[in-house]
Amino acid sequence: MRRLLSTILTLTLMMQLFVIPAYAKPDWPDDTGILAEGGIVIDMDSGAMLFGQNSRVGYFPASITKLLTALVVLEHASLDEEVTFSHDAVYNIEEGSGNYFGLDEGDKWPVEDCLYALILRSSNQAANALAEHVGGSRDGFVDMMNQTIEDLGCTGSRFKNPSGLNDPEQMVTPFDMALIAKAAFSNEKLLEIASSKRHKFPPTVNNPEEISAAIEHKLLKESEELYFPDAVAGKTGYTSLAGNTLVTLAERDGRRVIAVVLKGTQPQYYVDSQNLLEFGLARFQNIKVAENETSYTTGENAVTIGGQNYQPSDLEIDPQAVITLPKDAAYGDAEKTLVTDLPEDHPAGAVALIKYTYNERSIGQAYLLLKNAEVFADADQNGLTETSKGETEPESQPAGQPGGEDRKVSLPSISVPVLILIVILLLAGCGIGYIVYQRRKEERERALRRQKRRQRIIESGCSEEEFERMVAERMKRKTDRGKEAD
Repeated sequence: MRRLLSTILTLTLMMQLFVIPAYAKPDWPDDTGILAEGGIVIDMDSGAMLFGQNSRVGYFPASITKLLTALVVLEHASLDEEVTFSHDAVYNIEEGSGNYFGLDEGDKWPVEDCLYALILRSSNQAANALAEHVGGSRDGFVDMMNQTIEDLGCTGSRFKNPSGLNDPEQMVTPFDMALIAKAAFSNEKLLEIASSKRHKFPPTVNNPEEISAAIEHKLLKESEELYFPDAVAGKTGYTSLAGNTLVTLAERDGRRVIAVVLKGTQPQYYVDSQNLLEFGLARFQNIKVAENETSYTTGENAVTIGGQNYQPSDLEIDPQAVITLPKDAAYGDAEKTLVTDLPEDHPAGAVALIKYTYNERSIGQAYLLLKNAEVFADADQNGLTETSKGETEPESQPAGQPGGEDRKVSLPSISVPVLILIVILLLAGCGIGYIVYQRRKEERERALRRQKRRQRIIESGCSEEEFERMVAERMKRKTDRGKEAD
């Protein structure tokens, strides 16, 4: 027993020598700030919010509204369609809001030129004319704007006109404006317009010669003191109620971030935007999910997802999907949840969505896809796909959609130090088990030797009683010798 305890103590001490301390994952950076009332910076590719200040508070948007206006127009009109400027489009605007191009009733421009005037010089006349052209009326177009932001997931914003001019009911949160900007800059043509430095416009009634106009956004202009080299595109805004507002897209080393500033002051709102952009670009990294996530795409055993079994070799991760982490964090530091009830706009062949968080912050997502969706569809119709019930617990069920729960399975992430500790504990357990096994083996062997000795003595003519007496005398002599030694 003493030897067993000594062995256990030795193994425990050895474990202490090999245990690697488990360090906490890095904190989310927060060493930035702005003087404007509201602001946010997000990663454009993962959608992760990197920093927010009053991100869910509503503010007057001013002319950054025109990013949404342009997005709706591009989704419903061709670039070469001719837009006619009505009397209402030209003159039914807030007094003092300007008319840079001298547009007048009856002027006609293609949709494309109207969009350049909308974004580069913030033309309110172009906003109104485009709204009438696409929506049939300004109010009809505003309904389309609000439907668009609802589809984008905006929950704290409401638009009342296409220009962004003062309206007490027109509000946008920094978070929602970032979602709008993300969608706008994802549109190839809109990104091209919002990143242009200058554009030539067709003649008008009041300007029979071509008009050339440059962008107003100072972070994009190399001649400006506030020029930010990584800035790619953006939109400015100002009204008496909104103050200065600004949206900017910047890119560095393949990473793209969007900064939104609301209720700022001149020129500080440009400095605020620079700080947000630099923070987003310098303090974080993007990691491709497909290069790191192997839980479902490797191995020999089938995986069950949404009640169906799939071979890992038939699955792949969306190759474009990324998650955003602090610069000194690792992929394994992220937590993940598997969602099997997919949104309506999921890509073809999607079987699940992996959502990633970091300290309860959403940092991105990735679709798990079938490599050949048609083959699996045929197999399912022929009854070849196995199913299992109760894989996940329902989180929520949308109204009017029985069985439409958002099913989730949390997948724990084990750090390397913890894994090493588990291995050491298993080895220690195996060592102790081996020692106990050896002890019992020795006892069995002694009992067997004693039985053979008994048999030999009995065969020599000694009775069992005599044998037991001889054994007792031998044990007594051994005990007496021990006492004398002590």
